[in-house]
Amino acid sequence: MIKPLVSIVSINYNSTVQTKELLLSLRKVNYENLEIIIVDNGSANRDIEDIVDEFPEVNFIMNSDNLGFAGGNNVAIKEAKGEYVFLVNNDAELTPDCIPPLLDTFKQFEDVGAVSPKFHYFNKPGIIEYAGYSSISALTGRNETIGADEKDQGQYDQVSVTHYTHGGGMMVPKSIIEKVGPMPEDYFLYYEEFDWCEMIKKAGYKIYYQPKALVCHKVSASIGQDSTLKTYYLTRNRILFMRRNKSSVSYAIFLTFLLFFTIPKNVLSFISKGKYKHLSVFWKAITWNFGIKEVPQF
Repeated sequence: MIKPLVSIVSINYNSTVQTKELLLSLRKVNYENLEIIIVDNGSANRDIEDIVDEFPEVNFIMNSDNLGFAGGNNVAIKEAKGEYVFLVNNDAELTPDCIPPLLDTFKQFEDVGAVSPKFHYFNKPGIIEYAGYSSISALTGRNETIGADEKDQGQYDQVSVTHYTHGGGMMVPKSIIEKVGPMPEDYFLYYEEFDWCEMIKKAGYKIYYQPKALVCHKVSASIGQDSTLKTYYLTRNRILFMRRNKSSVSYAIFLTFLLFFTIPKNVLSFISKGKYKHLSVFWKAITWNFGIKEVPQF
């Protein structure tokens, strides 16, 4: 029986060491019918060129500009020949038996639009990062990661419907991408996979979590945990997501919470910690959603 071609897609941006570690992990994967596409998203250092000859099995695409997470992935999706596209962060490593269970999910359930594996923290073996997501609150614009920071004792070992995929690893059939459209590029970074999942669900499909597949994730290796870029896009895109996906009533409730709780809380926090650059990009993230489209320099 011919196994379907799976196109593995990953983005590199000034993080060639992580990309190389991902590619080395892919050589250990127990699935032969793979197409691997790496998109360099306009890296300044161009170090990615140093490993091209080392991985002849990989299709390297060199973007001249940084198109963001969605834009970079969409470039690769257009090139992908696989029946299934598996988007994987370059700061993740696949375990050898990761791919077959994801494909089995589509065989087992007819309504699968996208599926994510279980995620463990790379530097904390056996500790869960992701076992699904809760819905995004109409009040806060945030959601909860199921299982986060818990020791994996098999408590989330049932295949289940979840609200959103993990952006660090999500498999989507090419046919569904052609039906619902590419990943929305308005976000640049963060929340675009949530919006894409909303598009998939509106088309009548469900999002699944598959615990038999495991990915180990280094978490913000290319961006950093305390980054002004992260502060800016998480803030900006939380508002953008709510504006695009919630009813007018829900959005009004969210804006009330934003004005009277989120903004005062974050302003006081940044000032008390002396994080004035974070405070600056936080304000620019908010005003971007209300007509002042200034994107800070990072």
